[in-house]
Amino acid sequence: MTLKRALSQPTADPLAEYARRLIHIPILHSPADMGTMADALASAIIDRFGRRHWDEYRALLDGFWPAVRAELERLSLSPQQIDLYQDGLPVCGRELEIVQKAAAAGSDNYQLLLDLVSQGAHLFGTEDPQLLLAEYHHMKTALGGPSGATQSSAPAGETTQYKQTLSQRDAYIGRRIGQSLRPGRTGILFLGMMHNVEPFLPADIVVTRLVPPGLERKGKATQCPQSK
Repeated sequence: MTLKRALSQPTADPLAEYARRLIHIPILHSPADMGTMADALASAIIDRFGRRHWDEYRALLDGFWPAVRAELERLSLSPQQIDLYQDGLPVCGRELEIVQKAAAAGSDNYQLLLDLVSQGAHLFGTEDPQLLLAEYHHMKTALGGPSGATQSSAPAGETTQYKQTLSQRDAYIGRRIGQSLRPGRTGILFLGMMHNVEPFLPADIVVTRLVPPGLERKGKATQCPQSK
């Protein structure tokens, strides 16, 4: 599996060294990313879509992060000029500790972050902790039934409350990147498929999306969470 560019690259610009660039990588969440809610979320997905769908999702995961790594290596970016932004990573002063723990728990996503940091990339807390907490409580309530069954008629990822929180998170992420991404640097944003952050980014940031072929349909269908 390879990645493809969804947006065109900017043309030659004498002020390019002062430009702010963002590589937006829509991601799939693995069970290792879901924390204590992993079993309940997996059960909810299986209940709604069936075991075959969940198995296909897990198979897609097997090739996803190696493909992301290969594409980033092909871009030959200088790690010292990279700013990292991560879905579900709160602004809290303990960002690196959180990444280290998630990587140790088996998250390929967080292991990639850790590897990039070790090469000189700068890690930024990306999300509002209060919004993440609100979403966590909402998801926990929605998945609180037997075997992870949702308590309402709508799946946990499709309620009005969830969508409103997701939009608020996107707005915060856009502001956070706009405030912290420095001129002449390249940001890399790892963000779940259900997000739509680009409308909230400052207009001067040049965005390139790297999207695995076929991921949009599969990623949205599973209704995987956007935070732990």
